[in-house]
Amino acid sequence: MTISAMRAHFFTPLLIANAAFLPSLVLGQAGSDSVPVVTLAEARSRAASVDPNAIAARSRIETAVSERRAAVANLLTPNLRAAMGYTHFSDPFFNFGTGSISPNATSATLDASYSVLGTGKFGDLRRSRASVESALSGETVARFRTALETDAAYFAVLADRELSRVAAERLRRAQEQFAIARVRVIAGEAIASDSLRLLLEVSRARLAIISRDSAVVASRLRLGRRIGLNGPADAAPLDSAKPPPLPMSQEEAIAEMRRRGPDIEAARADERSARAVLSAERERYLPEISLGATMGAYDSELFPSALRRNQFAVTVALPLWNGGERELAVARARADRVVARATRADRERGAGEVIAQAYHGYLTSRAGIDLALIGVAAATENYRVQRARYREGATTILDLLEGQVALSEAQAALIQTRYSAHLALAQIEALLGRRIYDPSSTTPTIR
Repeated sequence: MTISAMRAHFFTPLLIANAAFLPSLVLGQAGSDSVPVVTLAEARSRAASVDPNAIAARSRIETAVSERRAAVANLLTPNLRAAMGYTHFSDPFFNFGTGSISPNATSATLDASYSVLGTGKFGDLRRSRASVESALSGETVARFRTALETDAAYFAVLADRELSRVAAERLRRAQEQFAIARVRVIAGEAIASDSLRLLLEVSRARLAIISRDSAVVASRLRLGRRIGLNGPADAAPLDSAKPPPLPMSQEEAIAEMRRRGPDIEAARADERSARAVLSAERERYLPEISLGATMGAYDSELFPSALRRNQFAVTVALPLWNGGERELAVARARADRVVARATRADRERGAGEVIAQAYHGYLTSRAGIDLALIGVAAATENYRVQRARYREGATTILDLLEGQVALSEAQAALIQTRYSAHLALAQIEALLGRRIYDPSSTTPTIR
């Protein structure tokens, strides 16, 4: 018996045991977990209803609308106050309501007052209008950011699941070649190190499966959290076709973002709000003109009716000095306006940069799909040739292993490139604040 045959006789039982035992452990981990499956549209909808940032943005709209109503009511309606009093004295006294001596005195009054000028009403009205616009723009920003994060979680589930499949195919190929190498070693056509090298590749493939299965578990839990579940959620498959070209040029995308991008709209609304606050603070330098009316009834009984008096008043007050509080408020409002203006201008200038990054990211990923498809085709053909040559003894085990690894890497690159394109499209949609394509088709949405 040759040395190679002796080594094969010694190593073969051990290799067979390892090859048969370890895959059952690995594949058992990725087995029969049953989780709910959601589509991309369902994931976006459910995430919008549970995401704290989206909920906070909608709550800010409700608050801003209430603030707007209060500003309108303060401009159009007076302040009303009703009061009723009952007083008992230890000694009787002259009650001017009844015109007699009595130990009791009661009164009921209704006061109405209306500030005509000098209290910042018009500035508050403008500020409340700008607050509503800012809240609406902020809700759009939060909604698309939530959708972007949900898309990232959704695509991560799909990518990790496909990468796990690629790892399983790598293990299958490694086990297949290991079986062939074992036969060749036993027959004396190859040395035992070929089996050992392939066993090492089998072990690496198993480790890759464990890693990918762990990533699938984590990504499913992340998606479940995003859509409001306490456990994992699975993603329904997407169309694997190449994403369509963008229905706009880069210049058109930049112009649209500067015109109606939610981030820029929110910055403009914040600037208008800051300008309105400054205007309201400056109104406090004007004379304060107010109208007042009081209707009163006085008696010694609980519901007074003995004496009724009405009075009307017009008050004009000129605020001269209040310790510099008005000046401090104006200075703060002016500083806030300067900051808001600078923020708005910076976002308008930065529109070109952020859109260009997302735009070219989509173009690059889309073009990379073609390259990755070619890479998969080339790697598949190279592996087929190397496998056939190794079976015939015309190549080394190193060339075969290199072909196996290159095929797995090419398949993984195709998966990552495909979902990078989807994520880049979601980033463009978040910046523009609208859907470019209908979720159920590749037709551009009309806005």
